[in-house]
Amino acid sequence: MQGAVLHQIYAVNQVGFPILTLLIVLPLIGIGLIWLSPTRVKEIALGAAVITFLFSLLLLPAFVMGVPDMQFVEWSPWIAPLGIHYHLGVDGISLLLVLLTTFLSVLIVLFSLNTIHQNLREYLCCLLALEFTLIGVFASLDLILFFLFWEVMLLPMYFLIKIFGGEHRDYAALKFVLYTLVGSVLMLVGFVVLALNYHHYAVLHHFPEVYSFSWIDLLKVPVSAEKQILIFLLLFFGFAFKVPMVPFHTWLPDAHVEAPTAGSVMLAGVLLKMGTYGFVRFSLPLLPTASIAFMPVMMPLAVVGILYGAFLALAQEDIKKLIAYSSISHLGFVVLGIFSFNEQAMRGGLIQMLNHGISTAGLFFVVGFLYTRRHTRLISQFGGLFRAAPWLSLFYLIITLSSLGIPGTNGFVGEFLILAGVFKVNWIYGSLSVLGVILGAAYLLWLYQRVIVEPNPELKKAAPHDLNPTELTVCVALSIVIFWVGLSPMTFLRFMDGPIQFLSSRTGGVMSGPSHHMEITHTPSAPIGLDKTALGGKP
Repeated sequence: MQGAVLHQIYAVNQVGFPILTLLIVLPLIGIGLIWLSPTRVKEIALGAAVITFLFSLLLLPAFVMGVPDMQFVEWSPWIAPLGIHYHLGVDGISLLLVLLTTFLSVLIVLFSLNTIHQNLREYLCCLLALEFTLIGVFASLDLILFFLFWEVMLLPMYFLIKIFGGEHRDYAALKFVLYTLVGSVLMLVGFVVLALNYHHYAVLHHFPEVYSFSWIDLLKVPVSAEKQILIFLLLFFGFAFKVPMVPFHTWLPDAHVEAPTAGSVMLAGVLLKMGTYGFVRFSLPLLPTASIAFMPVMMPLAVVGILYGAFLALAQEDIKKLIAYSSISHLGFVVLGIFSFNEQAMRGGLIQMLNHGISTAGLFFVVGFLYTRRHTRLISQFGGLFRAAPWLSLFYLIITLSSLGIPGTNGFVGEFLILAGVFKVNWIYGSLSVLGVILGAAYLLWLYQRVIVEPNPELKKAAPHDLNPTELTVCVALSIVIFWVGLSPMTFLRFMDGPIQFLSSRTGGVMSGPSHHMEITHTPSAPIGLDKTALGGKP
């Protein structure tokens, strides 16, 4: 491909209205209606989540495949003297993460309606607030706007753990906030250094706007290798704490164990993707030289995370803690794929973000189902459930196989692409990653055997019931996505074509695979609602 140009395609040209703003605002409207309504809180929360999901589906038919452009772009001045604007847009990566957020939000709200009996109003408001902030994170193209959504996200998750969590919820909630704040403060410093570099360059070259935090603007300005190293390190801590990468992971098991089911599902399904998304959205394209320079550090850290998480998962007696450590291992694969600088592995890492959000969210849903029946998460307190709860056992098996990466499920697609690409880059890291896959099969199958297959005489005293209609709906929805991605992966991988092409060009063709050259140009920002042309963005 020659001379590909990064454009901004405005929402008004695709759907006729600022759809990303609508997706951000709808959960807030739901929160307002919940507080104003003395009754029908459940109906309002579920309605807000369902409507947000349905509107998010409008992004799919209007999305232009195969181009690196930012799409559904919205722009409006905000704090203009400092170069801070209301700037939204998505590409294929962030589009899928927005859809994952709205999809899981529906399932989480639906599950919570019959499981939370105290302070339900506050609980549902926290869930919708999480959805609001997460959509904002994935849609923001202004670094300060991104940072604000990133920080505000802490509040609803903190209250979910603090108010609705387990016995040690105070400790887990505080630890979650402190770890994230430490990383995010350093991340903000990195953003400011990037903006100051833009200012220096803009003054020298007489740009009309000498201050800007716009991601699009920052792409135009070169950053020296020394500055890139410094900024990469600052951003690294913000993103590494959120992934979380070893050794910045210690907050995660506590947060998962103490959080209610909905908090764990949203944390594993979406929040952990904020870190890997940050690397892909900011570190690689804005700091390509530093990203390549840190490749020999990032790949070993990713492999350590894969093996460390897997070995610790094998040693757990609490189901939730086991799945929490499995998340550390699985997200190590994502980081490994991203920083292998191989197009195949990176494509696998990007799709694995979506896959992990589905499979691990499903595992935490199953933990929630089990807890409502036995009021414990200890593996020793379960066993022989396949006789009393065959449908639960079946869907739990499907989700387990998905997490294992069995062919035909979503997990296979991502893991196969990651491993195939990594072996081309470094066979040692590839071999160690295969060991992580084997260990993953060991702890997940061992868990399923002890919970579902092996009989437990104690269960005769309180035989659990099978899935109720709400739980069945959640399981069927997750299973559909698991097999959809697994059996028709190109439906989802096509969304990655443009972003992969863009990242390959920004890293100067270092990625192994087809080499692309891309010219990055700036499209003048347009106010929301202004009927501009797509500026050459469509093929």
